[in-house]
Amino acid sequence: MADSTNLASLPFALTASPDDAWHVDSSSSVVTVTVPPHTDIFTDPAGAASDIESMLNAATLLGSPPPGDFQLSARVRVDFKSTFDAGVLLLWEDARHWGKLCFEFSPTGEPMVVSVVNRDFSDDANAFAVADRSIWLRVSRVGHTYAYHASTDGSYWRMIRYFSIGDGIERHRIGFEGQSPTGDGCTATFDQISFVPEGLRNMRDGS
Repeated sequence: MADSTNLASLPFALTASPDDAWHVDSSSSVVTVTVPPHTDIFTDPAGAASDIESMLNAATLLGSPPPGDFQLSARVRVDFKSTFDAGVLLLWEDARHWGKLCFEFSPTGEPMVVSVVNRDFSDDANAFAVADRSIWLRVSRVGHTYAYHASTDGSYWRMIRYFSIGDGIERHRIGFEGQSPTGDGCTATFDQISFVPEGLRNMRDGS
């Protein structure tokens, strides 16, 4: 894939790392990642500060959104094989400040919505189990804050998280990630990608 690519549904370019993991259909705005084995973005809160970049090797496809509030959403499908395989909407400032909203395979063998926010070290919060192998995920910027939502039907949105990773939003990038920290890889597909250049009116009413 080229150094950067554009999707018809997004007003900003995306850059892949590594570029050979990603396939992008620009016209239909379908993104597929062949996730390399033993990859993740996670900094264990039980680890030492010297280990802060020890697991930041996941495949990412990121770009810089325009200024102002927005809503980025996508339907995520994953061919789950191993624990913690996931397709992710990723918010990134730097190795110490980021957030991810994941459709992830749990240790009990259930697809789940999971969120992680990293401020030097990561937390890890499970939201709810999903009966199907697909889910809609959404990340929204509201001022200098962010909201994570998930939907089983693309219509009613459940709030997962509301947070901030700092005021330097001009440095924040958003996009997609695929991970397989315990396994030999998987495939994640993102489609029905939408970017709405306006903020949420109400984070908690399902809209």
